[in-house]
Amino acid sequence: MSLLTRQIIFILAALCCLFPLMSPPLALLLGLVIAQFMEHPFLHLNHQATNWLLKLAVIGLGFGMNLSFALQAGKEGFLFTVASIFGVLTLGFILGKLFKTERKTSFLISSGTAICGGSAIAALSPVMKAGEKEISAALGIVFILNSAALFIFPGIGHAFNLSQTQFGIWCAIAIHDTSSVVGAASKYGEQALQIATTVKLARALWIIPVAFGTALFFKTDQKKIKVPYFIGLFVLAMLANTYLPAMRHFAPYVVSLAKTGLTLTLFLIGSGLSLQVIKSVGVKPFLQGVILWVTISCVSLWAIILLA
Repeated sequence: MSLLTRQIIFILAALCCLFPLMSPPLALLLGLVIAQFMEHPFLHLNHQATNWLLKLAVIGLGFGMNLSFALQAGKEGFLFTVASIFGVLTLGFILGKLFKTERKTSFLISSGTAICGGSAIAALSPVMKAGEKEISAALGIVFILNSAALFIFPGIGHAFNLSQTQFGIWCAIAIHDTSSVVGAASKYGEQALQIATTVKLARALWIIPVAFGTALFFKTDQKKIKVPYFIGLFVLAMLANTYLPAMRHFAPYVVSLAKTGLTLTLFLIGSGLSLQVIKSVGVKPFLQGVILWVTISCVSLWAIILLA
């Protein structure tokens, strides 16, 4: 298949994601299907495009949220966040030793599971001076499990009759990346979406203290820590929606565009998960990632139901 043919097919598939009938899970599935049948024609741009689209989508979603509601959601999810981050990092360290996973790969997998998936891996990898191989393996594992969560979690939520609040908090804790957290929560309900987004972004701020701890643990300098500035813009968008009455006329359109951007983001994530990427992960690191993910998912679900 020629490069031009692949480019045309890819662009047409991406354009399909701009229509309202295309949901986030369907967009992810479309990307996955394309990744298995043809080589990505824009692979060198895929990660950067995904990164920027996700940030813009998250900021746009802020225009659909109320500050007081967000503060309440953040308060409810705080203890879950602290306990789960330290619990996952500790279990990840133990599993890394048990499976004899390369130290940096093991830490990136654990951090991606504990905090916010690909964003945490991207932020922490330069701090610990991780190589391309370690970064690729960790990202591959996180995105594979992330993709599975987008399809699995809403069904589990309905099976356990989780409320919008319960599902939102569970998503934010147990799903790795912000893209799939928002995708799964939006499928469950508008209130779940607001709670999940707020709790997940508050969780993402833990990148900063964990990055300093990482620098000490791996004995590197602390000059390359990437602060997630887009979270500040998300908060500003939320403040504008709460306190500026004029914004309420434009907010629904901005939120609609943000959700379309998220759908396109998930398509791009799926299109980067070719069979070659999946095979390159390795059995032991993948097993470590699965155990961490299943553990945090089950324990957090049990705790949320118990405390309801």
